[in-house]
Amino acid sequence: MKSNIIKKGLERVPHRALLYATGIPRSEMNKPFIGVATSFTDIIPGHTGMRDLERFIEKGVHTGGGYPFFFGIPGICDGIAMGHRGMHYSLASRELIADMVETVAEAHQLDGLVLLTNCDKITPGMLMAAARVNVPAIVVTAGPMMSGHLKGKRLSLVNDTFEAIGRYKKGLLSNADLADLEMCACPGAGSCQGMYTANTMACVTEALGMSLPGCATALAVSARKRRIAFESGSRIIEMVRKQITPRKILTRKTFENAIIVDMALGGSTNTVLHIPAIAHEAKVPLPLEVFDEISSRTPHISNMLPGGTHYMEDLDFAGGIPAVLKRLKSGMHNVTTVSGVKTFHIADSAAITDEEVIRPLRKAHHKEGGIAVLRGSLAPDGAVVKQTAVSRGMMRFRGTARVFNSEEDAMKAILGSAIKPGDAVIIRYEGPKGGPGMREMLNATASIAGMGLGESVALITDGRFSGGTRGPCIGHVSPEAAEEGPIAVVRDGDTIRIDIPGRKLDLILSDAEISERMKSRKPVKPKVTSGWLARYAALVTSASTGAVMKS
Repeated sequence: MKSNIIKKGLERVPHRALLYATGIPRSEMNKPFIGVATSFTDIIPGHTGMRDLERFIEKGVHTGGGYPFFFGIPGICDGIAMGHRGMHYSLASRELIADMVETVAEAHQLDGLVLLTNCDKITPGMLMAAARVNVPAIVVTAGPMMSGHLKGKRLSLVNDTFEAIGRYKKGLLSNADLADLEMCACPGAGSCQGMYTANTMACVTEALGMSLPGCATALAVSARKRRIAFESGSRIIEMVRKQITPRKILTRKTFENAIIVDMALGGSTNTVLHIPAIAHEAKVPLPLEVFDEISSRTPHISNMLPGGTHYMEDLDFAGGIPAVLKRLKSGMHNVTTVSGVKTFHIADSAAITDEEVIRPLRKAHHKEGGIAVLRGSLAPDGAVVKQTAVSRGMMRFRGTARVFNSEEDAMKAILGSAIKPGDAVIIRYEGPKGGPGMREMLNATASIAGMGLGESVALITDGRFSGGTRGPCIGHVSPEAAEEGPIAVVRDGDTIRIDIPGRKLDLILSDAEISERMKSRKPVKPKVTSGWLARYAALVTSASTGAVMKS
């Protein structure tokens, strides 16, 4: 066992003395040492129920024959961090989380890891750490929230609160309506109810084979989630004994499986940042083009919120990710998972109990998957759009640029009714380096939708979007403005052309004009010049490569 380094031999007398000081009995010292990284916090709904799951993981580890040690990992709620300085820290926290798990696991020479997580950047951060440390590891995502209910209608956070801001500004909602929505949209523990980033990453994690079957969709408040936590704690001991390490699971074929599931579900565009970052740590090359290639041949079979109508509870009741694997099996790879059985066995053992939630391939909502990668004179290195959340009428769009150098300036214009049909709103200097931290633009996209402009206005940014975004919203424009990409020289009144079926995003100017503007461009002062974010901005790479840190 790896932990023998800290507990065997004469020279380890001081180490054993310190371990005994924690209360570990002598009889447990020869068992595998399992680190349980928990992102429990009182401030994130997706994490408030983790104390309960920690108990069941602990029971599972003891039952399996190991000894657990818990350590804390920080978490950020993107919804609470949205629309202010806090959002700069969200994507950057992914790197901190990976570093912290690595630090504790390596400093104490742990034999295995159970990674208890749930929300947007925490799950990919823990997966990055698992791939980097490469000791046996299993992920427990804490589960989705139940839908809210108000006056006979089901509610979700994004579609019913963020978009309510725009509806209120238009006089479509009263103060009482807003107060009711605030109280009812989020009824308790769990990650937000649709296929937003947290739940997309939970589904990706299960499709990667890094969590047990059913884990992604089992509701946060369910006894089933407790049982999965227990089984995960027990299973990690067998993984340690057989040395089933993350890099034996995280192969190119496994990543392709995860992308197929992501595309079929119409998941968050943030996966185009996170999956390559996890692959980077697993030493698996995964260029941006892979997403577009897989999307072009993967039908969109589950019409999930925000673009669709189904909640995570619907997907769970329909059979969850195992049922999705069953539907997609013919196009997938049969690969190893942490459960000890391969993908096809999981698929064959599954039952699809609602054929509207998980449609047959021949009845798919769209012939192509959720995400499209666009390129052109505005995004030479690529940009990303959730095409399944864009209406047919907006798949091709020609608009007039309205340019803003921050999300705050754009929000003033949107809420001040200064944005009109036919506008292409450009929000720049919000990329990984320029933001810094590549803030999500959910306030902007939700306000545009709430004000009835979702079918007539496009939004383009070198920042990113929440998994809750819908409509013609294009993010991850690369190179970003802070890296002297063409988005830096767009001016008010320029013509922007979007062609999602043709995979094009263009600034309608000659190459010579773009080049001349680049030469005369004045440098923009960094928004943050001190602290962790300044260090992050100096080391972070492009969105087109997953916004990983330079080595």
